Amino acid sequence: MPEDLALHLVLLLVGAAFVAGWVDAVVGGGGLIQLPALLVTLPDDTPVPVISGTNKVSSVAGTTIATITYLRRVTLDWPVVLPLVVSAAAGSAAGAQLVRLLPRDAFTPIVLVALVAVGVYTVRRPQMGLHNEVRHTGLAAAWRTALIGLGVGLYDGFLGPGTGSFFVILIVAVLGHGFLQATAKAKLANLTTNLAAISVLAWHGQVYWLLGALMAAANLLGGFTGARMALRNGSAFVRRVFLVVVGLMVVRLGWDTVLIVQRQLSG
Repeated sequence: MPEDLALHLVLLLVGAAFVAGWVDAVVGGGGLIQLPALLVTLPDDTPVPVISGTNKVSSVAGTTIATITYLRRVTLDWPVVLPLVVSAAAGSAAGAQLVRLLPRDAFTPIVLVALVAVGVYTVRRPQMGLHNEVRHTGLAAAWRTALIGLGVGLYDGFLGPGTGSFFVILIVAVLGHGFLQATAKAKLANLTTNLAAISVLAWHGQVYWLLGALMAAANLLGGFTGARMALRNGSAFVRRVFLVVVGLMVVRLGWDTVLIVQRQLSG
């Protein structure tokens, strides 16, 4: 942890980690709360990989407890889950290698367009995901799930924020699972991609371990609270939170896109 980081900034990051853990456990997308908080709060000379590594250490704690909480209450169909997890890990690894080939500014507008499409799609289908109505089984479900894992995992390796939300909506829309079932599967897949990223970043010493541990404790508490609320209130609650989170992410990324365009025009 940076020696000159003030106590009130540490507390701010811990609070952001709790909120991010809660949001991530319910619908995903907590990274759009926690990662910007780190970017704004840590010193300007902090390397981006260190910020990313510290963020991953924090977020994996909440994802882990949320995953365990869901697995204790939601029965998963493992022939569908395993292709999702394996392909997500492969996609994330590939994305981490490819990220150096494309400019960072190109990602924000792409993610913004995708989130707007997701939000409109969900609003126009008010009954989608409220009940578990599985459309595909066996091999048909396995290859579709593998493609979802590969695609979203690739995005997670590229950028990351909103990964859980993309997992959720694709599992709901493509496979016909309810929001609660989809969130349980998304947590397991997201946990896999996070652990893979931490392994690489920690190997290169790109983590503030003390700060990450403090934020991890708060993220864990937020993840536990969010998962229990989602299980208690069901798919309708998860759907409402999903739409709110998507809306907030659209506003956040829309503002980032405006800043990118202004910077490019002024440059």
